[in-house]
Amino acid sequence: MAESKIVVERLRKNFGSTLAVDDLNFAVRAGSVTGFLGPNGAGKTTTLRILLGLVSATAGRATIDGQDYRTLDHPTRKVGAVLEGANFHPGRSARNHLRVVASAGRLDRNRIGELLELVGLTAFADKRVGGYSLGMRQRLGIAASLLGDPEVLILDEPANGLDPEGIRWLRKFLRSLAAEGRTVLVSSHVLSEMSQTVDDVIVIGRGRLIAHAPLEELTGSSTGAVRVRTPDADRLEALLWAVGKTPQRIDPQLLLVTDATSAEIGELSARENIVLHELVSEALSLEDVFLQMTASAELAPHGPEAS
Repeated sequence: MAESKIVVERLRKNFGSTLAVDDLNFAVRAGSVTGFLGPNGAGKTTTLRILLGLVSATAGRATIDGQDYRTLDHPTRKVGAVLEGANFHPGRSARNHLRVVASAGRLDRNRIGELLELVGLTAFADKRVGGYSLGMRQRLGIAASLLGDPEVLILDEPANGLDPEGIRWLRKFLRSLAAEGRTVLVSSHVLSEMSQTVDDVIVIGRGRLIAHAPLEELTGSSTGAVRVRTPDADRLEALLWAVGKTPQRIDPQLLLVTDATSAEIGELSARENIVLHELVSEALSLEDVFLQMTASAELAPHGPEAS
């Protein structure tokens, strides 16, 4: 099993009487892209801020390479991070912004040109950031996070503001980082994109862990609806109701069944000599699974939680 670069253990955070993170536990393996998902107010941004030493935990630990962020030697060379709402001086160019970041972190300024090209900002490198779109600022933030050539990358909503081409670029970029053996933890609301990007998924709600599994396992273990098309839909519908199922009539010949498997429906139809023209199990998407998992969580107000 791959080494875990990020480990969260029994993490708890209170903001006054508001419990933002509640006994949270997970580990992120190296060489993977892990999606960190949850509804608004679930505790995602608070967890990431604790991980980066920006907020102190009430209890528990969040470590990178076995250490608290604040105790890392040269943390910007170990960890690159982009948090949602990162600020840039509007009168400073992208190139000069990266120069300032490099100087503050004692990082190699010779990487600036390479990184600007990597994130697609070379043509705008000497333009003022105040004139940048949100997507361009996202790209600049990613370039800044990579100045130290870090092993670990933590991104909060990196797809915000990106156009379809930019989202496709981000997907390939994150996959390339994981292929190099780096650890990528990415929080996002763009679930359709996460399903094409991540290896593993962490889902939290009300500050607690709901699920942590490889993407394929998470979506594969959940059952979607079964579509059944038959010229004898009336009889099959009645039989399904009789055995405790809840078919939904879509059109005169089509039923949708969410509480029976295709095997169960096929066997019932065969026993009753019902001809089937279609019997298809519809796989659930990551978005479907996410909504199912979080639907029962009653989200209470979470103080200053930003995500």
